[in-house]
Amino acid sequence: MAAQGGTVKADAPAIAIAGLEKHFGTLKVLADLDLVVADKELVCILGPSGSGKSTLLNIIAGLETADAGNVTLGGKRVGYLFQEPRLLPWLTAERNVDFALQGCAVPAARWGELKDHYFALAGLSEFRNYYPHQLSGGMRQRVALVRSLCVEPGILLMDEPFGGLDELTARRLRVDLLRIWRESRKTIVFVTHNAYEACYLADRVVVMAHGRIRDEIAVNIPRPRDYDDPAVFDVNRDVVRRFLAAAELQPEHASALPPVPNPVSHSPGGLP
Repeated sequence: MAAQGGTVKADAPAIAIAGLEKHFGTLKVLADLDLVVADKELVCILGPSGSGKSTLLNIIAGLETADAGNVTLGGKRVGYLFQEPRLLPWLTAERNVDFALQGCAVPAARWGELKDHYFALAGLSEFRNYYPHQLSGGMRQRVALVRSLCVEPGILLMDEPFGGLDELTARRLRVDLLRIWRESRKTIVFVTHNAYEACYLADRVVVMAHGRIRDEIAVNIPRPRDYDDPAVFDVNRDVVRRFLAAAELQPEHASALPPVPNPVSHSPGGLP
């Protein structure tokens, strides 16, 4: 079974995974998987559907148990942002955050400070009293991000959080995510099947296929990054090539990956 926690050294990684295995019946979803994520690192896990990405996140979060191997977390609370915002429709944006703060036993004396900070950081200060149905899809996902950050996780897991959004909204949220990450410096593990998204966001892209980690690519592009920087396109081409090799696909199957979006000007002040 996977073990979480344990004695943590000062220089220990945020996440250390060794020999992880998971089966669903006769199907081996994860096979002898090893992964180390440094403190404050932003790692993107790239892989096709069915490669075990979400199962890996669920095990790190403690939502599922492994059949073998170990998961050691660096003594930090884990937050989880899903593809769907999963907001309670009968509560306002702020009350949805309060619900999480209460569930995670965050001292009530700190609620106001945390909410003021993260609602402002996400550009939602004026929308705290709005109900989910009054907000756009992108704004609902921002509320979900605020909820995840307010419980003060040291590690934030993100499972294709922008996959259900239109490309322009997703692009704006990627830009904003990097801005928020620079300020909060959480350790982030971000699952995606979008190679360009991974290359723009990550310090390191981890390629998964058939339940195993097949490749790792360092993204040595200085931050802050320009979404249309040719260097991102160059890394994307290399990542796609190595992804296809790792997934044992031929180049003609590159259409299985989302296309690289056409450059679209970003309005920093705009809200999707």
